Amino acid sequence: KKSAMTMTSKKNQAGGGIQLAYEENDHHQLQQQQQHQFLSKGYRTTPLLYVNGAPLPSNLAKQARPNQTLLDFLRTICGLTGSKLGCGEGGCGACTVLVSRYSSENVGGGENSGPTIQSSNERDENGGRHVKEKKQQSKGRIIHTTVNACLFPVLAADGCHITTIEGVGSWRKQYSGLTCGDNADNAGSNANHAETKDDYLHPIQRAMVDFHGSQCGFCTPGIIMALYGLFSNQDGEEGGTKVSHLEEHLDGNLCRCTGYRPIWDAARSLCVDAVEGGVGDLEEGPSGPCGTSCRACPEREVCEMDCNSEDKGEEKKSGNGEEKKCGDEMVCSSTQSKVQDYQAVLSSKHSDGWWDQPDEMFPKELLPHDSLLCNGDGGDAEVQKQQLLAKQQQQPLMVVDTSIHNGGTWFQPHTLEELLDLFREFSSDDTEGGIKMVVGNTEVGIETKFKHAVYPRLIHPSPSIHTLYEILATETHFVIGACSSLSYLQKVCHDHMTTETTNASTPVAVDAPSLQRTAQPMHDMLRWFASTQIRNVACLGGNLATASPISDMNPLLCALGATLVLASRPTAIGAISRREIPVSEFFTGYRQVQKSNAEVIERIDVPLLKSRFEYCAPFKQARRREDDISIVTSGMQIKLSPDSSESGSNNCWIIDNITIAFGGMAPTTKLANATVRSMIGKVFEEATFVEARSVLREEFEMPDDVPGGQAQYRLTLACSFLHKFYLYCVAELQRDVDELMDALEDALEEEEEVSVPVGDLRRDVMEMNARSALEEVAQEFPPVPTVGSDEDTAGFVSAKKPSFVGVQKYPAPKVAVGLEAKHLGYDANAKKEVPLAAVASIASDKSEHKLKQSKKDVVGQPATHASGPLHCTGEAAYTDDIPAPPNLLHGSLILASQCHAKFASIDISPAMQIPGVVGAFTHEDILKLGGDNGMGPILLDDVAFLPIDRRVDFPGQVLGIVVGVSQEIAEKGARAVAVEYGEEMEGKAVVSIEDAIEANSFWHASIHEMKSGGNAKEILEQPTSTDTVVDGKKKKLVIVEGSIRTGGQEHFYLEPNSTLAIPSESATHLTIYASTQAPTKTQDFCARVTNTPAAKVVCRVKRMGGGFGGKETRSVFCSVAAAVAAKLTNRPCKLTLNRDTDMSISGGRHAFLARYKAGVMVDEEDGSVKLHALDVELYNNGGCKFDLTGPVLDRALFHVDNCYYWPNFHSVGTPCKTSQPPHTAFRGFGGPQGMVVTEHIMDHLALACNVSGDKLRRDNMYTLKDATPFGMRFGSEFTGKWNVPSMWDRLYTELDVPARRKAAAEFNKKNKWTKRGVGFLPTKFGIAFTAKFMNQGGALVHLYTDGTVLVSHGGTEMGQGLHTKVCQVAAQAFGIPLDDVYVDDSSTDKVANTLPSAASMSTDLYGMATLDACQQILKRLQPVKDSLPPDATLKEVAKQGFFERVDMSAHGFFAIDDDRCGYDWAKDAPEGYPANLPENSWKGHPFNYFTQGVALAEVEIDVLTGDHKTIAADVLVDVGSSINPAIDIGQIEGAFIQGMGWSTMEEIVYADDDHTWIRPRAKVFTTGPGNYKIPAFNDVPEKFNISLLENAVNPFAVHSSKAIGEPPFFLGCCVFFAIKDAVTAAREEASSNNGYFEFRMPATSERIRMSCGDTISSECITASSGEVSSFQPKGSY
Repeated sequence: KKSAMTMTSKKNQAGGGIQLAYEENDHHQLQQQQQHQFLSKGYRTTPLLYVNGAPLPSNLAKQARPNQTLLDFLRTICGLTGSKLGCGEGGCGACTVLVSRYSSENVGGGENSGPTIQSSNERDENGGRHVKEKKQQSKGRIIHTTVNACLFPVLAADGCHITTIEGVGSWRKQYSGLTCGDNADNAGSNANHAETKDDYLHPIQRAMVDFHGSQCGFCTPGIIMALYGLFSNQDGEEGGTKVSHLEEHLDGNLCRCTGYRPIWDAARSLCVDAVEGGVGDLEEGPSGPCGTSCRACPEREVCEMDCNSEDKGEEKKSGNGEEKKCGDEMVCSSTQSKVQDYQAVLSSKHSDGWWDQPDEMFPKELLPHDSLLCNGDGGDAEVQKQQLLAKQQQQPLMVVDTSIHNGGTWFQPHTLEELLDLFREFSSDDTEGGIKMVVGNTEVGIETKFKHAVYPRLIHPSPSIHTLYEILATETHFVIGACSSLSYLQKVCHDHMTTETTNASTPVAVDAPSLQRTAQPMHDMLRWFASTQIRNVACLGGNLATASPISDMNPLLCALGATLVLASRPTAIGAISRREIPVSEFFTGYRQVQKSNAEVIERIDVPLLKSRFEYCAPFKQARRREDDISIVTSGMQIKLSPDSSESGSNNCWIIDNITIAFGGMAPTTKLANATVRSMIGKVFEEATFVEARSVLREEFEMPDDVPGGQAQYRLTLACSFLHKFYLYCVAELQRDVDELMDALEDALEEEEEVSVPVGDLRRDVMEMNARSALEEVAQEFPPVPTVGSDEDTAGFVSAKKPSFVGVQKYPAPKVAVGLEAKHLGYDANAKKEVPLAAVASIASDKSEHKLKQSKKDVVGQPATHASGPLHCTGEAAYTDDIPAPPNLLHGSLILASQCHAKFASIDISPAMQIPGVVGAFTHEDILKLGGDNGMGPILLDDVAFLPIDRRVDFPGQVLGIVVGVSQEIAEKGARAVAVEYGEEMEGKAVVSIEDAIEANSFWHASIHEMKSGGNAKEILEQPTSTDTVVDGKKKKLVIVEGSIRTGGQEHFYLEPNSTLAIPSESATHLTIYASTQAPTKTQDFCARVTNTPAAKVVCRVKRMGGGFGGKETRSVFCSVAAAVAAKLTNRPCKLTLNRDTDMSISGGRHAFLARYKAGVMVDEEDGSVKLHALDVELYNNGGCKFDLTGPVLDRALFHVDNCYYWPNFHSVGTPCKTSQPPHTAFRGFGGPQGMVVTEHIMDHLALACNVSGDKLRRDNMYTLKDATPFGMRFGSEFTGKWNVPSMWDRLYTELDVPARRKAAAEFNKKNKWTKRGVGFLPTKFGIAFTAKFMNQGGALVHLYTDGTVLVSHGGTEMGQGLHTKVCQVAAQAFGIPLDDVYVDDSSTDKVANTLPSAASMSTDLYGMATLDACQQILKRLQPVKDSLPPDATLKEVAKQGFFERVDMSAHGFFAIDDDRCGYDWAKDAPEGYPANLPENSWKGHPFNYFTQGVALAEVEIDVLTGDHKTIAADVLVDVGSSINPAIDIGQIEGAFIQGMGWSTMEEIVYADDDHTWIRPRAKVFTTGPGNYKIPAFNDVPEKFNISLLENAVNPFAVHSSKAIGEPPFFLGCCVFFAIKDAVTAAREEASSNNGYFEFRMPATSERIRMSCGDTISSECITASSGEVSSFQPKGSY
């Protein structure tokens, strides 16, 4: 995936025996000699850096180190924290910034090219701009490139302009430049003399705010910068960026919160074709005779065409239209309507040329000095300054790191000779150290950060070395400079594909069809190569030199017959020496190539394909389409000709030549030589390719435990690609023949002389009379092989990336009365006025309880997220963004590298010898503090630091912490700590659930059982399909038995765990700034472990960059470690985990195994089917510590019924103890796992009874007379209105589910290799903590004399909009605007003894607590208000109240009633318990109410690869009366996509029995975005519609609302069940097998492909000695 120029002269692995120059005792002297040597050659030593429109002063620029990333420099040196560190490997995009440079020639840059600079006396209409939009081919241009700052070297930005989110726009205060060091006086000129505005948002930022495009906000700056870069290039055309360009290139950023749809809408609204076809074409609806989509037509309101009139009627029915009333109750908006309506906002707030900002910000100093002279922009002094800067830029750069970081030396040569001289000098045998060439650092950055490789010398070739960066076409070859960016290569290829004429890269006449055919496969593969940010800086030469065995481009280059040109310079005064080597011979072993240490890859020569009958195609399959490393990748080329043999009858096509190359099938890129030999000379027909598959299977046979795993799948992909290639070639061959036949017909009709290429037929003449030539050619053509009409060639590599649209519907805003009516004393039947402003909008007719929305009402409004503008400007501060206090130390954890062994000893002395390391602390130091090492949210079975002689429970267990003056030093120190382990304990480490069952490794005290009705076990012991008589009717008992597994899930919050611990008062007090959902728990354990009274420990949480349950308990160990270090050093300590560390040790969602028997009664008369009995055993993998494993399993037991009534029910939940990290809370908290089991069983039963799964589900849903197995009833007085059945019926009818299923079935009949499926599911999710004591919350409200309100409450903000909703509740209560209410942070010194923000309960708890506090203040102020005029404002009331000594602060509190929460598993039925009450109801009432929903998804799978896409998803959710429908819809969308990810692509892999190639045992393999894939922008349902149920009330929560954070998560699993439906269709067609199969979760591409049961997959399974019928892809459970 990631590639940079990576040419190493010496062995580069850490500890590989190299003595680094700076490790020698006399390194300073050596460095001085080295500097003197290169200074004499004209090298400069200070980089020229420009940030946000201003030059960086030299005192800051000099701090840039050779091995320092741009992100680290921006954050630590420049203090610009808007760019975030999300992963450190270029996989999430949170760090995206824009790097711009002037290029005198448009070569080698990123794709984003700004307008050409004109050297003329013309000035534009504004009179001052030096950047013109008119393109001049011969002039230079500004190139804008988005990069991953976490990888991009800061010194590679020499001579460039860097734009961060701070420079794009700001909220209330205009950005005025850097404020660090001496740069405060060099603020950006754009801030001087500026007019004061309400805000200074850029249009992209404004659109993201207004479209609700941010939730937690951590990823938002990176996404905005990615869009900023895409808009800066304007598609390389006049007029601006188009929607299609965004869809193609928005692939380098991840968001875990929003579900992407609002971001897509915001981005589209800014495109030039947002209305004129760009979005309109995406919507359903006809196009008129004019060719314009009716819904995109600017004259839609006046057009009287029939098509428009009919469509407006349909639109009204469907609810498309922003803020339009549907009837009297619903508000609806669609992608199209929002985008159209937003144009007015843009035009009113921003000028038309806003996209020119990157060019206008570009420093004049970096432009050629003649442009200033010609344009008149500056006097003599300015010109002289620019001439000096230009001279400096022409000098090569050398920077030596003399700091304690020992970052080595950076070289930036400006000529090829300088570059080669460096390689010659530092690659000689007598030179100590190594040398590495970096261009984008996308591979070397990974090696240095994660593999800890050390390179004492880094070389970055200047773009002025044209032969390395240019791309051109000759008559015979496509020539690619080795350092030209992949984005530039992609753009050049695209230009050649879409034009018939030559351009700058084709200086000679080139056969256009040949060039197009050669460019297309490279272009298509590059579209899916990593991300835009990576492609913008990575290069093909680096990709080759890295020699990755899973490279996408290397197999394709092999297939194309590409040749490398290697350059070297043997002597300092000699000529450059060059040699050529085919790419196919370049790779000699794993990560090894045929290149000497002194050689550099200069260029790649790709021979042009013939214009006819020669074809090349790329293939790729990964875990996720966008930005993912391939599992298998391939390039295939074939040359065909008519049969020319003596005995040939000219009735077939012959394979003249074929080349097949694979990546991911061997330690190197490998040619399928044996397969090719078996095909050359054979007839081009399917039989030849079928034979070739058998050779291919033998040639690439791999063991079951092959590194990387997936042996059978990889082999199946290789064979499937071969079949796809055959189908592709048949289609292309037919196209070639048809084109020539058409040309023949035209020529015969017109009798013209035409030059016709006839390819490589049996003629030497290339041009001849059209009639004779084409007649001859026609006689040469045999028939093209035919394939079935159902043999489609579908594949995503060359397909257009889809568009994504959606409709959102919600009830018209209103202020509803909910639980406050009971808890705050409101009597609906009372005739007196209600003092509570929150319900002041009740109509005068109280008997009907009608509500109306006042203009002043805040509750019910779709307000934007309170921190939205700050998210979008980078001004929202997260824990790691807090300005560094004096003497700050950085921490790095000491982690165990093994498990299942004794922790024998630890030696910290090697760490302490490293300069800059201040301390290293272990369990012994906690004892010195007198602290308690025990930790855990329920059981104190965990430890802060593992004591010596204790067993290591899992790889990555925390042993201690090292602190140093920088993060880099601390990490180096932690790696230096020497740890010894005893021998492995007897037996193997328990890793999986199956291991735990075999070893009886359980938390036995937490095994819970639930029974209701008859004895389900006994009932299900009867023989399957037993006939019986019930109520006089003949019925058949049908019994099924099986199992289902669901995998774990990584939280992947974009902000890793982070803590800043600040000691004070001689370290007797601690202030903990933490990214945690549990401030009190953090406070408690920091106090316990450091032996500090809790009253002297304060935990503060401003906001989190996502949590999802992962920071409920598993953030605490991070805070404790930082607190220990801060206490012992009496210095502030910051501990921010790297992404890989966080994912290795913080745990995730619990994997589950369910074993079940279930039975139904089938009425033999009417065929109806009723659920009868269920016996299910649930096991979850809790990891090595209890954490929340028991409660998670309990909630699974509470949800294993889902929405269906089982008369006889039995379930047992068993928590398993393993050697995995402690698993913890995750959105849904076990509920989704339980419901997946139910739905799997329903599918199994429907199959066994041969009935529709939809009907089985609907016929067995709970009714008001039923009770759950745990004793809860349905209905208003119990859990609120039971809406699931009616919601199901509504979607079933509105979406016409039978027709959708029928259409899918028809599609499947017509397509052999592409199948569609439909999934339709309901859900009910219980709302409450099942532990009774946790259902409480407090809030502190202050009313100030200016009428503004400050709220502090016990909840935390992680993106769910809690603070926004609480502010709405308070604003409604006081009758003031939302902007007058503010939540600062969550702090334990304001609201004490809080509970974690979890279980979707926060708004229920803290909304009510806040309302309680507001009510107290309002009651106190009522006499004051009565004494003032009726129209007195709150400000006037508050001021008068102050003078009258009224307390305007109040602490509010709320707790759910005792009889509506809590469940005692061990409680027996009391004697005399009423028989009319449900069974088990005596144990308690675990939930306050249910949030309910239904969802339908339609998917399409590629049978040959396992790839899938979601065509549509429709979701309907009952959220009661929404406090903020925009936030609730955002939560639904985000939860749905997260649930979809869990059930499809998110696969956690451990070193277990299924993955023996990973070591040590129990190690987590998926520790970053490189190998763990969450859904990306391209994975959203193409049509994503969300509706909130109207007329929904909930008397059990504030303002009649419902909790929304977790309930929709399970609905995302309808995508999984839709995939299962499609796989079932494939299995039925392949083998007529419609029997039951266990389709395990997640539905990865491997699991989809290997479950389809077709001939190709079956052959590969059999070849691996597998049994097809029982084969299951490997997984970690």
